Parts: sequence; structure tokens; C-alpha cells
Amino acid sequence: MNKALIVVDYSNDFIATNGKLTCGEPGQQIEQNIINKIETYNNNQDFIFYLMDYHLENDPYHPETKLFPPHNIVNTEGRQLYNQLQPQYESIQDAEHVFWIDKTRYSSFAGTHLDSLLRERNVDTVEIVGVCTDICVLHTAVDAYNLNYNIIIPSNCVASFNQAGHEWALTHFENSIGAVVE
Repeated sequence: MNKALIVVDYSNDFIATNGKLTCGEPGQQIEQNIINKIETYNNNQDFIFYLMDYHLENDPYHPETKLFPPHNIVNTEGRQLYNQLQPQYESIQDAEHVFWIDKTRYSSFAGTHLDSLLRERNVDTVEIVGVCTDICVLHTAVDAYNLNYNIIIPSNCVASFNQAGHEWALTHFENSIGAVVE
């Protein structure tokens, strides 16, 4: 089994108390768990992919413009990794097994080269962490399923601003796409 860690949208805008579209405390509570996962993958020289929501200010063409307040705007502090994940990333970003990919849709696979990078590296299992469980993590997991990856979702490394949606998504991962929910 070749595994890769996918860190989804763990940015200031999604996590910080004053973030533009924050899930707040639930997202803040998983920080150390995500840091630990990244450390483990890094120490093993396993692949780590940071997938980050990418928006332009006042973009009339992006569908999220009508759904959510402006967030993760390019070249803003809101788009940086939250708290200790930013210096952790900066310390490993030049490693050959670490990748940063901008994404413009909920799924980390939609419109990105993530699938190609995973396949080139013979990855067959993805472990997905980050936010929001019932939005971007969910769409990433469903696309991973449709692309025939094995999926691991550590429940202590995902969060949402919607607790009911979070719980539903964890059940959906396990019962509908066969993910291992730890």
C-alpha cells in the first residue's frame, strides 16, 4: 500500500476565529492531530499534498461567489495555513515528497493534477484531513472513491461548522464509499 496524505483547506479563513468562513473551534481543535499526521508522513518520506481553496476577489464567474462570503482570496493572510501548520509547511515545502496545489472547486481532484501526481507515484490509498468534513473533504473523498483509491478519514482530523453535516459525512464515508473512518 502506497499512501498519501491530503490536507484540505486548513487555512486561516476556514479555521481562525476571525476567518472569513470559519468553522472556528471545531477546526481549531483538530490542529495538533493534523500536525502529528503531517510529521508522521514527513518522517516516513511519504507523500503530502496540501490542497488549498483559491479565489480571486470579486470573481463573478466562480459559483461560490453566490454561496459564501469572500474567502481564501489569493495573496491574503486568510489563505495561509492556519497557526502552526504554516511554519511546519515552510520547514518541509522544498522536500520532494511535499506538494502544494491550488484548487477552485470543493473536490481536490476537480480541475487539478492531483490524480496524475498520485498515479505517477503509485499511490493507491489517500488519507484525507482538513475542513469542511461535509463540503470539501466530502467531495474529495467521493472523487477519490470514483477514481478507485482506498480512502482513510481520521475523524479526529476533520471538522465542519455544521456538526450535523460533519456526523452525516463520517457515516457516508464509511457506509457509501467504503472509507476507513478511524
